[in-house]
Amino acid sequence: PDAVLILGDTNSSIAAVMARRLRIPVFHMEAGNRCFDWNVPEETNRRIADHVSNYNLVYTEHARRNLLAEGIHPSRVYLTGSPMREVLDYYRPGIESSPALTDQDLTPGEYFLVSLHREENVDQELTMKKLVEALNRLADRHEVPVLVSTHPRTRLRLEEMTDLEPHELIRWHAPFGFLDYNKLQMHARCVVSDSGTIAEESAILGFPAVTPRTSMERPEALDAGTLTLAGIEPDVVTHSVELAVALGNDGASHLPTEYEISDTSVRVLRLITGHLGEQG
Repeated sequence: PDAVLILGDTNSSIAAVMARRLRIPVFHMEAGNRCFDWNVPEETNRRIADHVSNYNLVYTEHARRNLLAEGIHPSRVYLTGSPMREVLDYYRPGIESSPALTDQDLTPGEYFLVSLHREENVDQELTMKKLVEALNRLADRHEVPVLVSTHPRTRLRLEEMTDLEPHELIRWHAPFGFLDYNKLQMHARCVVSDSGTIAEESAILGFPAVTPRTSMERPEALDAGTLTLAGIEPDVVTHSVELAVALGNDGASHLPTEYEISDTSVRVLRLITGHLGEQG
């Protein structure tokens, strides 16, 4: 190929190493994200991918500063913004017309939505038990459904942990599609998710959200106050949810600046075609 475009920090991002060895230019989107926690497997992937990529396309100034602090030359770093705004705007009509609430027999604001899938959360038995206990407390206190979009990794761990006693209001559901899941997020009383993109989704779509993690790679959301980093202790998670529900989230009034970028695809396209053109 003329070039390789990699997005993110999953294991497939390590393809950047082989592409570089073959002298194929590598463009890395979502570069520069750092949680500074080596218990997070993606932290290793993202650092490797960033340092071997020819061009790092960052979403935020936080990410740019991380790369410059690590000695990556400024000529290899470009701010493109996140594609999330573009994607959500494009699919907004489909999200709003999704029948997800009707299908699940849910009332807006009368349920919690949960997504737990990160290795450092679900692969640690004690951590998983703490998170289930937090969900039990939410269900018991609010007496509304707690709908869990259950990742295959999470499903496997639940089957292995036979001593768990989830509350009867907790619903373990197969993963939802993009349109349905975002419709559910928009109308939940609060979303509890360890997904990396919860920072962008909650800010742009404007719903209360808490992330049950001890570190995260999108500090701009914490700066703007659109997301709460709650850790994994049941008391703290439940108190964080109570606070998020009380405060609400009108996202748009205090959106991180880079989340307002709506032409990320054009920026990326021009960068790639421009650099490939320089190489003849």
